[in-house]
Amino acid sequence: MSSNKTLIATALSAVIAIGAMSSGQALANDGSKDQCFGIAKAGQNDCKNAAHACAGQAKVDNDPADFKLVPTGTCQQMGGQTKPM
Repeated sequence: MSSNKTLIATALSAVIAIGAMSSGQALANDGSKDQCFGIAKAGQNDCKNAAHACAGQAKVDNDPADFKLVPTGTCQQMGGQTKPM
């Protein structure tokens, strides 16, 4: 019975870890990318906002609350802003 409890605990830990990784937290960024708001096409955003909980759930193109990660220094050239609009 002890091995069953260990197996269940291990499986549960894995599920929790996967859930934390995909919970819509900001994506890891090594400094070479900026969050560029207002340029994401519907379904192509990189993280959550107040209207949805995950990346890829933007409902409209160029929503000022959704962002895409872009190479540092290129956001304004693409018509976006580095802060939510």
